[in-house]
Amino acid sequence: MTNPLLARWDTAFEIAPFDQIKDDDFAPALDHALAQHQAWIAQIAQNQEPADFANVIEALETPVPALEQVLSVFFTVAGADSNPAREALQREFSPKLAAHFSTITANKALYARVKAVWDQRDSLDLTEEQARVLMLTHRGFVRGGAALEGEADLRMQEIKGRLAVLGTDFTQNLLADERDWYMELAEKDLEGLPEFVIDAARAAGVEKGSAGPVVTLSRSLITPFLQFSPRRDLRQKAFAAFAARGANGGASDNREIAAEILALRAERAALLGYDSFADYKLETEMAKTPAAVRALLMEVWQPAVAQANRDAEHLAQMMHEEGINGDLEPWDWRYYAEKRRKAEHDLDEAELKPYLQLDRMIEASFACANRLFGLEFKPLDVPLYHADCRAWEVTRAGKHLAVFIGDYFARGSKRSGAWCSAMRSQANFPKPTSPVVINVCNFAKSDPALLSWDDARTLFHEFGHALHQMLSNVSYESISGTSVARDFVELPSQLYEHWLEVPEVLSEFAIHAETGAPMPADLLKKVLGAATFDMGFQTVEYVASALVDLAFHEGSAPTDVMAKQAEVLAEIGMPQAIVMRHATPQFAHVFSGDGYSSGYYSYMWSEVMDADAFAAFEEAGGAFDPERAKALEAHILSTGGSKDPAELYTAFRGRLPGVEALLKGRGLAAE
Repeated sequence: MTNPLLARWDTAFEIAPFDQIKDDDFAPALDHALAQHQAWIAQIAQNQEPADFANVIEALETPVPALEQVLSVFFTVAGADSNPAREALQREFSPKLAAHFSTITANKALYARVKAVWDQRDSLDLTEEQARVLMLTHRGFVRGGAALEGEADLRMQEIKGRLAVLGTDFTQNLLADERDWYMELAEKDLEGLPEFVIDAARAAGVEKGSAGPVVTLSRSLITPFLQFSPRRDLRQKAFAAFAARGANGGASDNREIAAEILALRAERAALLGYDSFADYKLETEMAKTPAAVRALLMEVWQPAVAQANRDAEHLAQMMHEEGINGDLEPWDWRYYAEKRRKAEHDLDEAELKPYLQLDRMIEASFACANRLFGLEFKPLDVPLYHADCRAWEVTRAGKHLAVFIGDYFARGSKRSGAWCSAMRSQANFPKPTSPVVINVCNFAKSDPALLSWDDARTLFHEFGHALHQMLSNVSYESISGTSVARDFVELPSQLYEHWLEVPEVLSEFAIHAETGAPMPADLLKKVLGAATFDMGFQTVEYVASALVDLAFHEGSAPTDVMAKQAEVLAEIGMPQAIVMRHATPQFAHVFSGDGYSSGYYSYMWSEVMDADAFAAFEEAGGAFDPERAKALEAHILSTGGSKDPAELYTAFRGRLPGVEALLKGRGLAAE
């Protein structure tokens, strides 16, 4: 029987035939695909014709279908619907894939041909996009160690292989801690909780096989529990478990793994001649240097921590008025902040949530894309990897553009967080290829599914990434969609969040789950008025994480990561009642792979741009101004990595932004 991962997918829009694929298919399919890819690379490297753009660079851009099919399916299910077999395969595949791709950058004959094309670039009459792809390809080989010789070359390959193993271990340890812990709740423990939290806890209990409701470590459940539970002892117990993920000792402890990862990264950077891993990593980003990153973060940190400290005093006073002595603790903040929000803005999350139905928020995100870019979404009935998933065909003016898949609910088989990935990326070379894009979230499951305000923002955020993929229109896959600088990639996603706050969007789509009534005008006013509520807390927990990430990679690698974390937090004056959004043992952004290492700041860097970019709409004809939408697509959403991001942003806005719009948008600007 033919392995479905290696067959031509004769399905609607060539979507993976998930209903035919078994876990046993992955290993033999990967071996076959890697062999095919190796043969193709050898053919390029050993070509006796003079090196030119077509037979080297475009040859490298030519996909090997088997490899793309195997990896797209495997990494989709490994992240969003894991099981013991897939976890074992991931541990097996990580070093194998690292070794495979390392041998490509270490292939001296191949690098010689890439360099030969690079050296004659001025005489090749390349298009602007081709010149960009050539530069990125050559730079990628050099930064991958292609120019290294002897022991340094061998050591680089060892480091890459070991880092792949450690990143997988870190991710799986975190998943294990999140999956295995839950706190059972007796009926009396439900007192004071809104119905939507109770419903989510009962659904989680069913998923965990418990006889009653439970609290899990999914943010979509533990956060509202910490907001609403009057039981301080239970809040403390749940928070302690959440904070201890990856640091519980035993086989799933991530602390030593994090230290080894940092040491290997520092060594890797040194082999390539950089002073630190941060210098190496940031060279290709918009920020360029660690100093530029620190300057931005500290410019935001100072007003944010000042606001957080003022808020902490207020919340502590509220707690003391209830007869609870002692300090305000991290497991108290959300509870008293929610009470304060209700008192000051008369805004109750329990009152708001019925208006934020998942299905209606999906419709809202689609409707905004329709008004801005003319996109239309038609449901597809196709086999997917989990029953929770749904799919849509995306068209414009009757022409197929993409397939969009949404996977929205938390479950034990899914890693935490939210993300967007492309099972297939857009490209026009060697033939027109339309993308298949997935948004993965971790919302609490209920009937109907109701979102918090943060959940709704997450949905719009990830859909912004999806638009970057779906509207891409470039020739080469390597610069398609979200293949851009890390501190630019969050611009489309964070910018799209702004449309959730547009009053006409909420008035149309924020419909009460039971009554069907639209959100009342006074509640809408409260929602928008409270948009910057508790922003000191939110900014501090994020910026602290970004500063720790930067410090980890700026100098020599720390041997005790928790001591280094504590040192950085003490230096910046971290408030005692706030913790990092991602403490080191659970900082998957930074330690599951190189993606956000030295780069967690990029959300803030992009926010400087997104605040300024949305202001461009407001300064024009409003949130749906057609000329601004056209410019956004032309200069940012369709262009991928085909140009330098500063050039792209300047083409859209006419200039680069300052931090002022960000501080104003977060309510942190000086009065």
